[in-house]
Amino acid sequence: MVQKDNRRLKIKTRIRSKISGTAERPRLTVFRSNKQIYAQLIDDEAGKTLVSFSSRGLEAEGNKKEIAAKVGAELAKRAKDANVSTVVFDRNGYLYHGRVKALADAAREAGLKF
Repeated sequence: MVQKDNRRLKIKTRIRSKISGTAERPRLTVFRSNKQIYAQLIDDEAGKTLVSFSSRGLEAEGNKKEIAAKVGAELAKRAKDANVSTVVFDRNGYLYHGRVKALADAAREAGLKF
């Protein structure tokens, strides 16, 4: 298990060295725990979080992928309210599969471009 975590951290560091968010095109980062999923839009130049949303704020039923999709759609809606239309996607070292993919696809369908 330790090797798996170390591998993810190395991947995360490599990804973060290549991408960064701006006010016009913030970074959409995803964190997933065993129970919840969190997403936020970050302006790395100013060091500020512009928009955030998580499954903790949802009164939702369903499996984890369905909940992740609802989080992505709600985050995209809040991003539109904050006048953000394009983002850079940071999968945070996770594979682009399952909950991470469901969140990204729902955010795209709701109008975010990345």
